[in-house]
Amino acid sequence: MEKEFDKGQESVYSNKVRAGRRRTYFFDVRQTKGEDYYVTLTESTKKFNGDGYTRHKIFLYKEDFNRFMEGLNDAVSHVKNELMPDYDYEQFDRRQEEWEKQKELEKAEQQANPQSTATEEASESTSDSSTDSSESISDVIESDEDMTW
Repeated sequence: MEKEFDKGQESVYSNKVRAGRRRTYFFDVRQTKGEDYYVTLTESTKKFNGDGYTRHKIFLYKEDFNRFMEGLNDAVSHVKNELMPDYDYEQFDRRQEEWEKQKELEKAEQQANPQSTATEEASESTSDSSTDSSESISDVIESDEDMTW
């Protein structure tokens, strides 16, 4: 039913937030036929068997924006300040930045030396598929979906 409601409603603004290996959040601003706006929050989680995604949507309307943000900020602040004040919440941001830098380096290396990349891929496909503990993270990560925390 939600697909029918959403059908034909193009996003006028979209923001994607990766949240680990299997989860991504999408924030989309859409316009109604009456030229009003609303936000859809979508959580997309990759299924463990690799067979597609599970999606959950929340539709947020302008009359609820302030109360929603107040409730969200209150809940997050409670966890950060009362329940887990000593937890390092920025560790995930640092890991994401490190992962993005590693991917950029790999991409630059592939562009600078496309022949060696093809040779490496061919040798990997003929070698044993088990991972060795001495492998670097760049040897294990093959796509955005393989990113681990």
